[in-house]
Amino acid sequence: IMDGLSQITRNKTRNLTSVSEFFLLGLSNDPEVQPFLFALFLSMYLITMLGNLLIFLAVTSDSHLHNPMYYFLCVLSLADMGFISSTIPKMIVDIQTHNRVIAYTDCLTQMSILILFGCMDGTLLTVMAYDRFVAICHPLHYLVVMKSRLCCVLVLMSFIVSILDSQVHNLIVFQLTCFKNVEISNFFCDPSLLLKLACSDTFTNNIIMYFAGAIFGGIPVSGILFSYYKVVSSILRIPSLGGRYKAFSTCGSHLAGVCLFYGTALGVYFSSAVSHSPKKNAVASVLYTVITPMLNPFIYSLRNSDIKKAMWRFLRKSL
Repeated sequence: IMDGLSQITRNKTRNLTSVSEFFLLGLSNDPEVQPFLFALFLSMYLITMLGNLLIFLAVTSDSHLHNPMYYFLCVLSLADMGFISSTIPKMIVDIQTHNRVIAYTDCLTQMSILILFGCMDGTLLTVMAYDRFVAICHPLHYLVVMKSRLCCVLVLMSFIVSILDSQVHNLIVFQLTCFKNVEISNFFCDPSLLLKLACSDTFTNNIIMYFAGAIFGGIPVSGILFSYYKVVSSILRIPSLGGRYKAFSTCGSHLAGVCLFYGTALGVYFSSAVSHSPKKNAVASVLYTVITPMLNPFIYSLRNSDIKKAMWRFLRKSL
């Protein structure tokens, strides 16, 4: 009997060690809720893609908007489309096909793309904060400083930093060779959840992951805070109230985007730290991965008359 139990244990360990696929639990297993979730996330995905694509096409087709601020906005729209496309299409297909299995390689690929575009959102918001800093604190030197070459370099640096962040997380998870479970309590491959499924001690992996998060997340936040510290100081030195409002209004959309992005990210982090319910954590992650990229087009278009005019001009030309 003991030999039989030992053989079963060895087989189980071997099966878990050579994991070839995971099972995404999603948001709900209730069959009656699945049609609602399918319609909800499909509509949110289409709204996000249409809104960000419309901003991209409107800006690129309108010569009046060919300046650094709208150039960064175009790249942010592309990053948002990539960010939401890394998770929602897979979730929609899983609901429709009733198959939530994801291959091990596909899981790592999804995780890499998610972190890549998520980090790029944060770095682009930092670049846009620097753009607002130059525009308000050094308005006479804006065109001299924010040349097209510098804008391209800043976007390229954002992309390179995002790739490094993605590969660091990928390497951390890739070091895991044994899993005690294959069920991921979310609708996408979350690196923190994969670490919890590992059989081996992941203390070092967690330290590296938190350190990477502090570096790749802390530096952009510090850049944004420093830029807005300088911006607010410059605005307060403007004598007229109308001048202050006009200067601050140029930062309103970006500031709202920053609060939405980092507010939802911190909400997901604190929710996972306080709540031990996997379902609640999965629902909280929707705010970060779906709501943020869906609302960005509204934030940057509704408060910006130039964007709205460019959109109407583009739609009239297209129709």
